[in-house]
Formats: sequence, C-alpha cells, structure tokens
Amino acid sequence: MDSNTVHEFASSNNVIKTDIEQGRDPWKFLKWLNPGFVLPLLAGALFLLLWELQIFHRIFDLKKYQLPLPSAIAEAMRDNLSLLLSYTGYTLTEAVLGMLIGSGCGFLIALAATAWPRWGGGSLTMVAALNAVPIVALAPIMNLWFGDGIGSRAAIVTAVTMAAMAINAYKGMAAVDPLALDLMHSYAAGKRAVFRHLRIQNSLPHVFTALKINATASMIGAIVGEFFFSSRGLGYLLSNSIKVAKMPLGWACIVLAAVAGVIFYLVVERLEKVFIKWHPSRRA
Repeated sequence: MDSNTVHEFASSNNVIKTDIEQGRDPWKFLKWLNPGFVLPLLAGALFLLLWELQIFHRIFDLKKYQLPLPSAIAEAMRDNLSLLLSYTGYTLTEAVLGMLIGSGCGFLIALAATAWPRWGGGSLTMVAALNAVPIVALAPIMNLWFGDGIGSRAAIVTAVTMAAMAINAYKGMAAVDPLALDLMHSYAAGKRAVFRHLRIQNSLPHVFTALKINATASMIGAIVGEFFFSSRGLGYLLSNSIKVAKMPLGWACIVLAAVAGVIFYLVVERLEKVFIKWHPSRRA
C-alpha cells in the first residue's frame, strides 16, 4: 500500500469518526437495503415482469383485452393523465369527507355507549347492523335522500366507516386500567374528568386503528357509490371504461385508486405518530 492510499484510507476513517461524533449516521443510505423494503420491491418488479411477459395469460388462459399488459395501462395513464388526476381528486374528496363525518359520528356513539351503558350500548348493535348492509343497497337510498351530487357518496362512506370507529373507540374507553380508575376516584374526580383525562386518552390508539381501517374502506365506499349514480370520479370512469371495452383505462383507474388509498393510509399513520407519540403504546 503506497503512501497516497494510506492517506486516503485514513481521511475516510476520520470523516466517518467525525460523523459519528456529531450524531450523524454515515451508513444511513444502507437502510434502503433493509429486507423489509428491498424484498417487497423486488417481488413487485418480478410480478410486473411476469405480467408483461404474458406468463399469467398463459397460466389462466386470458386474452390481452381481459388482462391488459402493464405497458398498455401505463400508456392509458399517460394519455389521460389530467382526467385521471381530476377524477382521483374528486373521489378522494368524497372519501375524506365521508370518513370524517362517519368517524366523528362513530366516536360520539362510543362516548354515549361508555357514559350510559344501559341506553348507549344498543347503539353499538345498531351501527354494527348498519355496517352489515351492502353498499349496493345503500347507494340508491342515499341517492334518493341526498341527490346525485357528492353528498350521496359521502353519505355512503359515512355509513361504511361509522361502525369501525364506534367499536374501536368504545373498546379503548372501556378497557382502562382499574388502578388508574381507582386512583382518579380516590381524588374525587368526576365523570367528566375521568373521560377527559383517562378514557379518551386511553382510546386514542384504538381511534387511530379505526382511522387506518376507514382510510381504505372509505375509498371502496366512494368508488362503489360512483358506479351507480355519478357523472365524475374513478368509479364512474371505471364503469364506463368497461362498458366501452377500454380495459387499459379501467385498469388505470384501479391503479390510481390503489395508490390514493395507500397514500391516504400513510397520511393517517403519520398523524398517529405525531399526535400520540407520548402514549405508552408508542414507547415499545
């Protein structure tokens, strides 16, 4: 090893030591090689490659019009990008609006069920029964009540997302630590104080679990609602594309709906990390 090589090696080691001393991780870029990130990425790339090579078409005896190739779907997305983005935003607005209303109503039902178990408990059964009603049955009813505008799809999403929030929030409010409850009673804390400082705070992890469930369920509710009564949105475009045999455009709608649902989920997950990072459940 000549003197220049020794000098360069020593310099690189000094840089790494300086980074570590200053709290910086010099190998931070290696985290992208984490198996939890790389393996799903490779699996997805392999899946798309097999799809593009028509391996699935041969296995399941499918034609190209039945299962368009990824390249054809990408071309349809490129040719209709502005329309697809506009309709994605419209569907996402329906989903977010309906989820906020449904989750808010579900949380109030959980509060009532916890505060007045004898009378409020029945509301949990009712909201669970509402959740069991198929969306295809709700769509014409909501259209009759709220018209064919955004209100009818938001109402469908409200009905779809209410039960998950009510049941999860109720579980969090009811399953408080008995010792903590006894301690608050020993300090003569009233019912309102117990709710404010114990039950509601204990329910927050369950509330965010419900929001993450509702993030994807709301997209499904909005898209299915658009199948029946709408002149905009991904569900409307998907339905019309299938009717006129524009399958790549229909699959482009499915891809964008999946991407929007994942982004919606990640936003809720990020909010969870921000708002309840103090909670004992986040310290593990």
